Amino acid sequence: MSLRSSRAVAVALVMLATFTDVVAYSVAVPVLPDLSRRMGASPTMIGLLFASFGVTLLGVSMPMGAASDRIGRKAPLLGGLVALAAATFLFAFGQGLPWLFAARLVQGAADAVTWVVGLALIADLYGPAERGRVMGMVMSGTGFGFMVGPSLGGWLYEIGGMRLPFVMVGALALLAAIAFAGIEIPKERAERDRVPVAVLLRVPAVASCVAAVVAVSATLSMLEPVLPLFLSTRLGLGPARVGFVFGIGAVVSAALHPIFGRLADRWGGRRLTLIGLVLVACTLLLLSRAWSYPSAIGLFALQAAMVASVITPSLAYMAEATSHPGAGSFGVAYGLYNVAWGTGLLGGPALGGFLFERIGFARLALVWSPAVVIVAVLLARAKPKSG
Repeated sequence: MSLRSSRAVAVALVMLATFTDVVAYSVAVPVLPDLSRRMGASPTMIGLLFASFGVTLLGVSMPMGAASDRIGRKAPLLGGLVALAAATFLFAFGQGLPWLFAARLVQGAADAVTWVVGLALIADLYGPAERGRVMGMVMSGTGFGFMVGPSLGGWLYEIGGMRLPFVMVGALALLAAIAFAGIEIPKERAERDRVPVAVLLRVPAVASCVAAVVAVSATLSMLEPVLPLFLSTRLGLGPARVGFVFGIGAVVSAALHPIFGRLADRWGGRRLTLIGLVLVACTLLLLSRAWSYPSAIGLFALQAAMVASVITPSLAYMAEATSHPGAGSFGVAYGLYNVAWGTGLLGGPALGGFLFERIGFARLALVWSPAVVIVAVLLARAKPKSG
C-alpha cells in the first residue's frame, strides 16, 4: 500500500473513530435522563451524571497525549475505542446508578483518547499545506454525528428499549477498533524532540491558540442553555422550533468545516482563527437582536458558520504553533487543545447562565463580545517565530 493510500485509510479510520465517539456521546442525550430516572436518580443526580464526563475528559487528555508522543498513536487509539465500547455496553447492561457513573467516566476518558490521539495522528501524517483540509473533513463527519446521534438514540430506544441504542454504538466502536488493529499506520514524517506542556505553554503562539479555543468553546456552550431561554421568552418559540434553529446551525457548521480547512491551508490557521474570533463576536451581537423566528434561524446559522471558521483553523494552527519551536509533540499539543475546549465547555454555560439571569441576553452579548475580541487581539500580537 502506498503512503498516500495508507494515510487515507488512517484518516478514514480516525473519522470513523471520532464519528462513533460523537454518536456515543449524543445518543445518550435522549436516553440517559429517562434511564437514570427509572433507577431513582433526582434531577441533580442526573446533572452530575452528565457532568462526570468532563472529569475524565480533562484528567486524561494531557497524559494520554504525552503517552502517545512516546509510544505511538495506534495503541492508544485502539485502547480508546475498546474503552468506548466497554463504556457503551456498561450503559446497556449496568444495574444501578454506580454503573452509569462508571460508564460515563470511562466514556469521558475514551473521548479524550480518541480526539487527542486522532488529531495528533493527522498532524503527524499531513504537513501544513494539507492539514487544515483533512481536519475539516474530520470535523464535518463529527458534525454529522451530532445531527444523527440524538434522533438515532431516541428512535432505537423507542423500538428496542434502553439497551438497543447502546448495543448498536458499542458494536460500532468494536468494529472501529478491529479496523484500526488491522492497518499499518505510516510512520511520522520525521523524529522530533518531545517537549513537556510547560515548555509549549511558554510559546506565545501556543498560549494564544489555547486562549482562542477557550473563547470559542465557551461562546458555543454558553449559547446552548441561554439561547433557548432567550428565544422562548422574547419570541415565544417552543422546543420544536428552538430545536430547528439549532439543527440548521449544525447543518451549516458541518458543511463549512471542510471549506474553512482548505482556507486554513491556503492562508494559515492563525490568520483565519483571528478573523473568525472577531466575526464570532460580531455575529453574537446580531444574534442577541433577533426579532422573529426566521431572523433567529438566519442569525444562528451565521453564528454557527463563524464558530466553524474558528474551530477547524484553530486545529491546524495548534499544529503550526507546536512545530515552530521545533517540537513535534502533537499529542501534548492536542491534549492541551482538548483541555482548553473542555475548560470552555465547563465555564461557558455557568457564566452565561449567571449573566443572562441578571442582565439579559442583549447585555450579555455586549459584555461577552468584547472579551472575545480581546482574545483575538492577543492572538494577533502572538506572532510565531520563523523556523
